[in-house]
Amino acid sequence: FAGGPAGSAMQSERFTPLVALELVSDTKEEAITWLLQRIRDKQRNGGDGDGFLSVAECQYIIKHELDTLRAKDESHVPGHTQAKLYPGKSIIRRLLSKGIMVQMFPLHQKEELKRLTFSWYKKVKLSLQPLGKIQCNYEGQALYFGFLEYFTFALIPMALIGVPYYLFDWDDYDKYVIFAVFNLIWCTVILELWKRFSATLAYRWGTLSRKKAFEEPRPGFHGVLGFNPVTGREEPLYPNAKRQLRVYCVSLPFVLLCLYGSLYVMMIYFQMEGWALSLHDEDPTFWTGVLLFIPSIIYAVVIEVLNLIYRYAAEFLTEWENHRLESSYQNHLILKVLVFNFFNCFASLFYIAFVMQDMVLLRQSLATLLITSQILNQFMEAFLPYWLQRRRNKKMMRRVTKMRTQEDKELPIEEQVRLEADMSTYLGTFDDYLELFLLFGYVSLFSCVYPLAAVLVLLNNITEVYSDAFKMCRVFKRPFSDPASNIGVWQLAFEAMSVIAVVTNCALIGMSPQVKAYFPESDMQLILWTVAIEHGLLAVKFILTFLIPDVPKPIQIQLAKLEFESLEALKKKVNTWGMFSVI
Repeated sequence: FAGGPAGSAMQSERFTPLVALELVSDTKEEAITWLLQRIRDKQRNGGDGDGFLSVAECQYIIKHELDTLRAKDESHVPGHTQAKLYPGKSIIRRLLSKGIMVQMFPLHQKEELKRLTFSWYKKVKLSLQPLGKIQCNYEGQALYFGFLEYFTFALIPMALIGVPYYLFDWDDYDKYVIFAVFNLIWCTVILELWKRFSATLAYRWGTLSRKKAFEEPRPGFHGVLGFNPVTGREEPLYPNAKRQLRVYCVSLPFVLLCLYGSLYVMMIYFQMEGWALSLHDEDPTFWTGVLLFIPSIIYAVVIEVLNLIYRYAAEFLTEWENHRLESSYQNHLILKVLVFNFFNCFASLFYIAFVMQDMVLLRQSLATLLITSQILNQFMEAFLPYWLQRRRNKKMMRRVTKMRTQEDKELPIEEQVRLEADMSTYLGTFDDYLELFLLFGYVSLFSCVYPLAAVLVLLNNITEVYSDAFKMCRVFKRPFSDPASNIGVWQLAFEAMSVIAVVTNCALIGMSPQVKAYFPESDMQLILWTVAIEHGLLAVKFILTFLIPDVPKPIQIQLAKLEFESLEALKKKVNTWGMFSVI
């Protein structure tokens, strides 16, 4: 079943579907008839767009209308007695949870997709992404691509400074003070400027002043049926105290146990590193020199595997915690994943830098971890999807050839829907933001001892733009839009990383021989000065955060003007109604 706009679109010669609902093959006829009737009832009461809205916005509205289809006095889905209903229960969620409906997804608009594909990734160019076209097609993901582009350009100054720094000071591991100072400034400034750029994009797209919609219970939420005093409907209720017990008595100990396991793996890595070093010291040959890099490569692969396993465990635990709202579920999941990924990826580097104080090993470990993780990510995110899509294309072309006539007419709508139904489901921007978060950490925390880190991340981001564009246009089903005014909790995550970067770079500066030379007699005095400077820089950072407005002044003026005009229009309406009431 395909749903699209009524009105002018329905009266045109060719119906243009926007959203598809796929039901299982053995769905009862009375269930299909009942569902169609409920959708048509909703449509008659709601009205239709007339071209004012974009396709993504129309699909978002259709999804909202379908999600708000609720049971009236039915006790079960017609023809499916196992799918129980009660007044106020979401029909679509019940059909999905009981396996009657397979999936619901928006459809690509072929002509728009062709234009976007050509301007986004089909021609290699050194220019900006077509963010406007991306926003029209993928409204909920446009800010991620805006952030990816901004982060890529923000890396250019670091890369330009890092290359000559790497070339001329490669053999001197202690001359990193100047680069560390630049690092301090860079990680603070780019995040403040991003908030302004993000506000500009959100204003341009009409989402800056968007209020958060009232959240319905998430599909996986379950509990005892009760009365919600806010909505006035019956819905599952779950005690918050029971949820908190699950969070603090099960999830928190599990996370701590995983952190301990990561620490144990790190200690094994250092034992392997010591073994390789001892072999090289006994017999310094080319092969023992190569062997020095093997422990870091193995450790980098193990880190990626542990991150993946932990991700599944974190999703299971967060689902088991039974959060009522999707936003609460996402916040708890992001917190779990960020804590473990940060510890798993950076704990060894902190240990080498501040416990072992071995800058040579720190540079080698950072380079190996970064390069290995990028190779694995490029394989998983670029080469593997491209290969899978090539295989899928061959199967699709055989089906398309059978469906088309000798005159090579356009593919029928039904077959186009079936082809898109077979595409992979886009799982959101969580993994994309997480990857950028870790890359930002590699650059901001320790790139002063390995200046090429920014260059490697810059190259990674350029390929990321094209691989993500390819996947959005050719590999994944079109996702439903979820308009946002900012990148949400990820902004806090990046700012927390920048605070840690300030502390880390100050500590590295304090450990450098150039700075230690000024305090030859007292290590305590050096530590006190380092801590004082670090606190001062953090104070400056937070002062800048308050002084630099998140929204540029011209946009503030435009928003104020819009608010004033809205109030004036409301006054005129009130005065008009008053005149009619007097008459």
